[in-house]
Amino acid sequence: MADLEQASCSQDSLEENSQEREKSASYPEPIVSLSGICKTFGSGTTKIHVLKGVDMRLNMGQLAILKGRSGSGKTTLLNIIGGLDMPTEGDVQVGGHHFHRMGDKERTRVRKCEIGFIFQAFALHPLMSAWENVELGLRLSGVSSAQWTDRIADCLEQVGMTGRAQHRPYELSGGEQQRVAIAKAIAPRPKLLLADEPTAELDTRMSERIMGLFERLRSEERMTICMTTHDQTMLEVADHVYEMADGRLV
Repeated sequence: MADLEQASCSQDSLEENSQEREKSASYPEPIVSLSGICKTFGSGTTKIHVLKGVDMRLNMGQLAILKGRSGSGKTTLLNIIGGLDMPTEGDVQVGGHHFHRMGDKERTRVRKCEIGFIFQAFALHPLMSAWENVELGLRLSGVSSAQWTDRIADCLEQVGMTGRAQHRPYELSGGEQQRVAIAKAIAPRPKLLLADEPTAELDTRMSERIMGLFERLRSEERMTICMTTHDQTMLEVADHVYEMADGRLV
């Protein structure tokens, strides 16, 4: 009888361990972890409190959207997640890196290799063609030159810019520049993609195409995407929609 009880306990223990493993697989360690993030600009009586104690967790392969009125702190929060800016208070962990404890050079190295940015201002080199801009993103990220040609062609095709690959930014419309900026950001296959209004200059058809691209990136490449947008179509496919108001997540 004792042997049967021991066997039963062992079986229960195995089942519990299996359940714990399944739970761990379903909820991996967050790739982004923010705790108590505050950001203040200015000093003395001119202080402006932009972020006021923000906590956030993003897991691998997750698509999260920040929404809120202009001035609510969305872009500042993206910049802090990407290590472009430092919080006045709080802890920032991205991909296991403690940004709040790292120097500028260390954060720059992480950004080059692990984080992709899509800025509202596009951030394209004005004297380079669309192809060369995407190549620059790969070069800075340390991707082997043997992969450049195929990867550039693939990313430009995914955003519908194959036929405009040799045009410089001043020869492109705002929407076309935005699509090149998206191709440049995703080309190095970053772990984390941060996008500030990535479809603001796009028509409905192209916005849907970019939405489909982001869906593939998160499902096939397990890329984590955090973006700001007012595009209702994008809001519908997000895992989480965080609304910001007065420097807080509500």
